[in-house]
Amino acid sequence: MSSAILDKETIEVDPIKPMRSFELQVSAVQRLSEHFCRITFVGEDLALFGSNADGATLDLRVKVMIPSPGHALPELSNIRGSLQDDWYQRWLAVDESRRGVMRTYTVRALRPAVPASGVQPAVQAELDIDFVLHLHGGSGPAAEWAAAAQPGDPLLLVGPCARWGDCLGIEFAPGAAERLLLVGDETAVPAIAAILEALPSHVSGHAVLEVPTAGDFLDICTPSGVEVRWLARGGNPHGEAMSQQVRALVAPAACELGEEPEDVDVDATVLWETPASTTGHGLYAWIAGEAATIRGLRRYLVRDVGMDRNAVAFMGYWRQGQALS
Repeated sequence: MSSAILDKETIEVDPIKPMRSFELQVSAVQRLSEHFCRITFVGEDLALFGSNADGATLDLRVKVMIPSPGHALPELSNIRGSLQDDWYQRWLAVDESRRGVMRTYTVRALRPAVPASGVQPAVQAELDIDFVLHLHGGSGPAAEWAAAAQPGDPLLLVGPCARWGDCLGIEFAPGAAERLLLVGDETAVPAIAAILEALPSHVSGHAVLEVPTAGDFLDICTPSGVEVRWLARGGNPHGEAMSQQVRALVAPAACELGEEPEDVDVDATVLWETPASTTGHGLYAWIAGEAATIRGLRRYLVRDVGMDRNAVAFMGYWRQGQALS
């Protein structure tokens, strides 16, 4: 039987699911600043990596599987990367010392493969992930792995399958809104940067980015009219600077208060409130970062400012004092 027939039969029995695993290797490591490290990954599987309709990744979230030292990557797929239905439970069942760690990250950029043309050689697909490093303040195992990563190191990634159609993991959905408020700490910087780069020219607003130091201010190009404001935290409490900036940019409602949002215990549950899309042309807010800070901004914008709950996305990416997930 020919290899072509084998490939065809393999594809036919491969069930199409919204998510799949991707076996990748590190191809480049770039230290962007003291607290940001960009790692570029390559792999044949990237030909099937999904994005939105125009190829932008926006705030696309993926799971990265960091292997345990001395152990192989976990087996999560049945065939050609298609995830087993119980893949997460199977992963949890593996001894903790051998299964590695799973963490959620944002895709910073996806560059599709370019076939050879004339004298130009083929270019393989590449995927960038920006890791936040707090090596002197309690970084987790994923950040420690990133700080020591070398070309050739393997990594397993769980992300959207292009064959499915819809791209799971993207929450940014401003609809027809032409004014934006993008707010986040360093964990949300990769997502906000990718969003800014994809915005059309007629969109305006503000992007507020709080990072540990002024040395972490990164160059971000946007064709939009959104003003980017970097804030250095220094020795101040986490989230204080960006919370003050939001209050300065968005004034409370002049008349009556908005609804009081239901309380969320950010130590026991995940704060995640994302409307499918907004139909208005007014302000759309996308806010992510440390959960307690996001909860405070959620209360301010919904109750004090009176923002429509369908025009604002709140995401607690992590909780201070707890391991990143």
